[in-house]
Amino acid sequence: MAATASAVQSVTLGDYAETWIMTRTNSKGEPLRIRTREEYQRLLNGPLAEFLPLMLGAISPARVRTWRSALMAEGNVTQTSRAYSLLSSIISTAVQDGIATSNPCQIKSGHSTTTGKAVKPPTDDELATMLKTITPEYRAIVIVAAVGGLRFGEATELRANSVNVECDDNGAVTAVRLSITQAVVKTATKGRLVGEPKSAAGVRTLAIFGEDAEILADHVQGKTGNALLFPAADGTSHLSQSTLWRHWNKARVAAGRKDLPFHGLRHYAGTRYAQAGATTSETMARLGHSSVKAAMRYQHSGNRDDELAARMSRRTKA
Repeated sequence: MAATASAVQSVTLGDYAETWIMTRTNSKGEPLRIRTREEYQRLLNGPLAEFLPLMLGAISPARVRTWRSALMAEGNVTQTSRAYSLLSSIISTAVQDGIATSNPCQIKSGHSTTTGKAVKPPTDDELATMLKTITPEYRAIVIVAAVGGLRFGEATELRANSVNVECDDNGAVTAVRLSITQAVVKTATKGRLVGEPKSAAGVRTLAIFGEDAEILADHVQGKTGNALLFPAADGTSHLSQSTLWRHWNKARVAAGRKDLPFHGLRHYAGTRYAQAGATTSETMARLGHSSVKAAMRYQHSGNRDDELAARMSRRTKA
C-alpha cells in the first residue's frame, strides 16, 4: 500500500497520459491510429489542460464535477463529453496499474452527453433536387454517400478497380458493386493519409441498383486500374472537402437544405435502408458500423408517419 501511495504522489496526469497514448491499443490490439492520437492530444492540451500538472491522487470527484459544469455552461457539450470520457479512461487504466486508488470520474451519463442536435436527412425530393443541381462530375459521389452510405474519406479513396459494373445480355447496367477496403484520413500533422476504414466493419462490399447504378457506371467509364473515381483537379490527388463544398453548397441551397452537411447523406442511407426492411445488423453492415449505438444514430423515422399510422389504424364498420 505504501508503494502505491508513493506512486500516486509522484505521477502527474500529464506524464501518465503521455505513456497511456503511446501504449494504448484499439479493439483489435493495434496501436492507436494517428488521427485518434491527435484527437486525444488535442483534448489533453485543450479542455483537460488544467489537470495535466496534477498528481493523479489530487484529482477528486468534486474537482471533476466543477470542471465539467464550467465547460457545459460555456455550451461545449460534445467536446466536454469526449474530454470527460478520455479522462475517465486514462485514470481507469491508472487504477488497474495500481498507481491510482480510484477513478474520480463518477458523473452518471457523463460519457454520453450530446448537444441533442440531430441531423435531419433529406427527403427523396430534396435529394433529387441536389442530384439535379450539383455539378455533373460530382453527382456520383452524392450517390455513393446517399445510397451506399459511404463516409467522405471512403468515397474519395474509391478507385476504378474498386468498382464492378454488372450488365445484362443486352449490355444494360443492372448493378454496380463497390469494394471498400481503404479510406482517406485528414490528420493535423501529416496531412491526408490513406489507411483502413474507421473500423474493421468498414471493410465491406455493397451493391447499388437502378438509375443510381447507371450514373455510377457512366462515371466510371474510361477510368481504369488504380485511378481515383473522385480526384482533385490534378487528376491524381484526393478530392478535398473544401473543393467539393462549393458544389455541394449550391446543391443543398437549391433543395432548401442549407442546414444539411454532406455527412447527412449517410443518415439518409441508413434511414432508407432500414425503412426498406433491413435489420439493425444489416444496416450496420451496409454503413460499416461496429456497434449498434453508432448505427442507431443514422436511423431516423423519416417521413412515413402518415403511412405507418394508416396501416395500424383500426378498421370499423359504419
